[in-house]
Amino acid sequence: MSKGKLAVLVVVAGLIGAFFAFDLGRFLTLEFLKSQQAALEHFYTEHQVATLGIYFIAYVAIAALSLPGAALTTLVGGAIFGLVLGVAVVSFASSIGATLAFLTSRYLLQDAIQAKYGDRLKAINDGIAKDGAFYLFTIRMIPAIPFFVANLVMGITPIRTWTFYWVSQIGMFLGTIVFVNAGTELAKIESLSGILSPRIILAFLLLAFLGLFSKLVVDFIRHRQVYAKWRHLKPVTFDCNLIVIGAGSAGLVSSYIAAAAKSKVTLVERHKMGGDCLNTGCVPSKALIRSAKLLSHIGRSKELGVHTATATFNFSDVMDRVERVVKAIEPHDSPKRYSSLGVECLEGEARITSPWHVEIKTATGTRILTTRSIVVATGARPFIPPIPGIEAMGCLTSDNVWALRELPKRLVVLGGGPIGCELTQCFARLGSQVTQVEMLPRIMIREDPDISAMVLQCFRDEGINVLLNHKATRFVVEDGEKTLIAESAGKEVRIRFDALLCAVGRVANVKGFGLEELGIGVSKTRTVEVNEYLQTVYPNITACGDVAGPYQFTHTASFQAYFAASNALFGWLWRQKPSYAVIPWATFTDPEVARVGLNETEAKERDIHYEVTTYGIDDLDRAIADEEAHGVVKVLTVPGKDKILGVTIAGEHAGDLIAEFVLAMQHGLGLKKIMGTIHIYPTLAEANKFAAGVWRRNHAPAQILEWLRQLHAWRRGGKA
Repeated sequence: MSKGKLAVLVVVAGLIGAFFAFDLGRFLTLEFLKSQQAALEHFYTEHQVATLGIYFIAYVAIAALSLPGAALTTLVGGAIFGLVLGVAVVSFASSIGATLAFLTSRYLLQDAIQAKYGDRLKAINDGIAKDGAFYLFTIRMIPAIPFFVANLVMGITPIRTWTFYWVSQIGMFLGTIVFVNAGTELAKIESLSGILSPRIILAFLLLAFLGLFSKLVVDFIRHRQVYAKWRHLKPVTFDCNLIVIGAGSAGLVSSYIAAAAKSKVTLVERHKMGGDCLNTGCVPSKALIRSAKLLSHIGRSKELGVHTATATFNFSDVMDRVERVVKAIEPHDSPKRYSSLGVECLEGEARITSPWHVEIKTATGTRILTTRSIVVATGARPFIPPIPGIEAMGCLTSDNVWALRELPKRLVVLGGGPIGCELTQCFARLGSQVTQVEMLPRIMIREDPDISAMVLQCFRDEGINVLLNHKATRFVVEDGEKTLIAESAGKEVRIRFDALLCAVGRVANVKGFGLEELGIGVSKTRTVEVNEYLQTVYPNITACGDVAGPYQFTHTASFQAYFAASNALFGWLWRQKPSYAVIPWATFTDPEVARVGLNETEAKERDIHYEVTTYGIDDLDRAIADEEAHGVVKVLTVPGKDKILGVTIAGEHAGDLIAEFVLAMQHGLGLKKIMGTIHIYPTLAEANKFAAGVWRRNHAPAQILEWLRQLHAWRRGGKA
C-alpha cells in the first residue's frame, strides 16, 4: 500500500474510531433529538448561518465516513429548517458526503480488487461502464439497500464520479423529501420504521422498477434509431430465420445450432467449407507435425535401444498425406452432412445489403434472401507485414504453404508465435535449414520466460537457427539470392534463403461483405465491434469466431457460435453472454505447451497475488519409460488455498493433459480434488496428480504433524 493510501486509511479509521470511542452515536438517537428539538430551533433562530454550516459539515462527515445516523440527521434537518430549506440542505450534503465515501472507496480499494478479481468483474465493469446510471438510480430507489453500501460498492466499479454524484442527487431526492417532511413533525414520530410505511416503500419500489423500465424504453428507442433508415426495407415475410456467412468452425456450429432449434437457416461459404481449421490450419498442420515427429523419433532410436534406424521419404509424399488427411476429415464439414441436418448450403459471395437482406453471388447467378437474423463468421487471414521487398519474395503463409511439393533447402520463418514455432520445427525435422526470425526478445511471448526458454533450447538442439531481437527491415535479391536484411543491436544482418514463410499473426476478415455500408464498426483489435452478447449495433446481426475475437482458436469459435446463434434467433426474448474465464489453448511444438487461465507473467502484470507449484515431468515413471522425461506442470493458486488460477504444462501430450485442469477450473474444483482422484498407472496424466501432491506437501500442517509424531511415539511406549 502506498504512503498516500495508508495516510487516508489512518485518517478515516481514526475518525470512525473517535466516533465510537467518544460514543458520539448517543447524540443521534430519536429520543435525544426529540428532547433537544426546542434548543436546536432556538439556536437556529439566533445563529442561522452558523447552524446551517455546522449541520451541513456534520451531515457530509456522517455520510462520507459511512457512520450510523444519517436518517436521524435528516429528520433534524426537517425539524430545524422546515421542508423546503431542509430538503435543499440535506440533498446536497448527502450527495456530497456519498461522493466522498465513493472516492475514498475508489482510492483505497478499487485497484486491489480489480487487479485480483478483474476477470470475474469484467462483465459487471462493462455493464456499469455502459449503464451505470440506471443501476445506481435503481439502487438509490430501493430502501432495503443502505446508501452507504451503494457508496462503497460503486467505488470499486468504473462508473464516473460525476455520474455517481448527479444520479445520487436525483435518486435520493424523493427519500430525502419523505424524511425531511417527517422531521417537520418530529414530536409525533415514535420510530424510524414508522416513517417508511408500506405505501411509501411500495412507491419507492415502483420508482426503482420505473428506472429499469426506462432503460428498456431507451434501449428500444436506440434500436429503432439504428434501424430507422432501413425500416422501409424491412420485409413483411422472410425467406430465412438465419443466414450464416462463413463456414468455418464458428459458422458451422452456428448453423447446426440454428437447425437444431428448427429454424430455417442458410449457410454461405465462398471457398471451402470447414474454413481455415480444416483446410489450412489445425488439420493440415497437425498432420504435418505427425510426420515430422516420426522422423524425429527415428533420429532418436538409440534412446530406445535401437542401434540404427533410418527413413527415406519424399517431401511431396508427406504433403500428399497432409492433403489426404484433410480430405478424410472433409465429410465432417461437407455440404452433404449439413444439408442432412437441415441447413441450406450455398457456395458464393455474400454481401449484407440491409439488416434483413443478403445478396449472394453464386456460379448460377445472384440471389437476394431475406432473413430475420444474420451471423457473421468470416474468419481471419494471415497478415503479411508491409516490409519493403516482401512482395517479390513469393511469400508463403499458413494459407498456401500446403501447396508446396518441393522442400525448401533454406527456409526463413518470420514470427515466433504458435504458428511460426510449429512450422519452424516441422520443416527443420523434414530437412530444411530453418532460420526463425523474431523481433521480440523471446519466442512464444505469451508464455512464461522459462517455458519459452524450454522450447527455444529444444529448437537449438535440433539445429534451428533462432534469431531473437532481430527486426526484418527489407528484402532484396543480392547475387541472385533472396536475402532478408534484419536489424539487431543497431547492426544489419543478412540472411540468405530459398523460401520465406510469414507467420506474424492473422487479421480478421471484416471487409467486402457490407459491414461498412451498414455502419458496423471495427474495434481497436481490427475485429468486428460486438457487445458482450456478440451483437453488432444491429441486435439481429451477431458475429463470432476469429472475426469477432478476442481469441483466434477453433474451440473458442465453436464456443462463441452457440451464443451468436442463440442471441440472433432469440435475442428479442432472452440473451446470453459467453464467459472467457476458462479458455485453454496449446502450441503443438515438441515439447507441447498448453495453458489455461493465468500464467506468472499475466499475474504479475495484473498485480494478482499467487503461489506457484511445479512438478518436473522428468520424475514421472511413464515419461521415463517413453524417453520423454522432460517438461513441467506449473500451477498457480490463490495464496494459502488450492483454488486454481491457471496452469501451464510443457511436455509430451500437454494439450491432452491440460483438459483435467480445464474441467477443474470450469467447475471450481481445487488441487485437493485432483489429488484425491485415481489416475491410471503408469500414464502421463499422473503428472497432474503429482503436481497437486507437491502443493499438498508444501501446505502440510506442521503443528498437526508434530502432534501426530508425538502421539505415535507415545503409543510405541517411547519418548515423544
